[in-house]
Amino acid sequence: MRLLLAIFLPWLQFFTIGRPIAGIICLILQVTLIGWIPAAIWSVYALSEYNTDKKLDRLRGGD
Repeated sequence: MRLLLAIFLPWLQFFTIGRPIAGIICLILQVTLIGWIPAAIWSVYALSEYNTDKKLDRLRGGD
């Protein structure tokens, strides 16, 4: 579900993973049609980093 959000509403996805400043920057980038593709790519990349960090935390015994 977050992947679809990252593609169609990249700025909102940043708010769901706890990065509101990146979300605001992404929204500014997304306002232009040319900026939509880089914003979506950046959002998908940030989501993959977030998922990797969560998996590493679970392996280390954190929450």
